[in-house]
Amino acid sequence: MRISDFQARVYRAASRIPRGRVTTYKLLAAAVGCRSPRAVGQALRHNPFAPEVPCHRIIRADLTVGGFVGEEQGPLWQRKVDLLRREDVLFRRGVLIDAARLYNPAL
Repeated sequence: MRISDFQARVYRAASRIPRGRVTTYKLLAAAVGCRSPRAVGQALRHNPFAPEVPCHRIIRADLTVGGFVGEEQGPLWQRKVDLLRREDVLFRRGVLIDAARLYNPAL
């Protein structure tokens, strides 16, 4: 399996997000030296290393759940919500309840 250098940087940074914490596509992009949160999202959409690379721990900058495997709803998206719930990362009306769960991978 071949991945690009960019994907490798994204996957390395995502793998450092602790269990029970989340980061945003924007913060992850900044951590890998990229100005495009969408590019990070596309790399994560094709993550061949899940769950070792926990792409479910990345959410939108507005602290809403965001997509999962390219879906914004449905069973795969619900899987992301369920995985986060198992890590005590909770959402109310689709928004992260506890902002203290936010992790900055650049720090």
